[in-house]
Amino acid sequence: MMDLAAVLVILVVVTGAIWVYDRVFLLKKRQAQSEQTGKTEQELVPAWIDLPRSLFPIFLLVLVLRSFVVEPFRIPSGSMMPTLLIGDFILVNKFSYGLRLPVLNTKVLDLGQPERGDVVVFRYPVDPAIPFIKRVVGLPGDELVYNNMTKTLFINGEAVSKTDLGVYQGLGAGSSMTGARQFNESLGEVKHDILVWPNRLDPGPYERVTVPQGHYFVFGDNRDNSRDSRYWGFVPEENLVGKAFFIWMYWDWSNGGIDLGRIGRTIQ
Repeated sequence: MMDLAAVLVILVVVTGAIWVYDRVFLLKKRQAQSEQTGKTEQELVPAWIDLPRSLFPIFLLVLVLRSFVVEPFRIPSGSMMPTLLIGDFILVNKFSYGLRLPVLNTKVLDLGQPERGDVVVFRYPVDPAIPFIKRVVGLPGDELVYNNMTKTLFINGEAVSKTDLGVYQGLGAGSSMTGARQFNESLGEVKHDILVWPNRLDPGPYERVTVPQGHYFVFGDNRDNSRDSRYWGFVPEENLVGKAFFIWMYWDWSNGGIDLGRIGRTIQ
């Protein structure tokens, strides 16, 4: 999978180097030549200099915004239904959990830690080249138990409360989830909807666990259709990318294309 951050860094370095070379070595020669020939300085700029120096500030701005401010992602699967649908395009806050250098992913400024209930994007621990999105249910030190008969999560011995909202009606690419049971769950102050299939009893290799320091335990809101920490374990803090906070576009051909009603929604 192509690492866009690495590509952007390379583009910034190459175009930046050409911009510096032009400013230091070619600009004065061009100015002198302009006085001699009567041509404007711009007319004397070769294409191999003009294009990179024009693109350099654009590449630099995109790299800074994407690395330290906000990054767009597209939701490719239904593991976070009904909160996020297949076809949602979201924005991720890159500084919620600290600023990291692009490519190296080294934290240079600590600005906060995930809270229970946050919807987070992270690099998949099994293959860090793949971005995943899930909801944080377990913080460092938490003891978690999931009762797969009642679909109830216990955190530090207390059941997470949930309210039955009835049968879910899926649309478009998510129509396969029609018939699932929808609940509103409370993770601390965060209230969000989840989907469960009451008769499905296989959550993967998951029992009572204690979240180690520097790690997080994550679930998909589509509880019985999510490959999450129940299957592959904890998310290390260094794998965090940012906090999902906004839906800026929704596109699903099987559901009529663009749904204006989803655009502009905040992610809870």
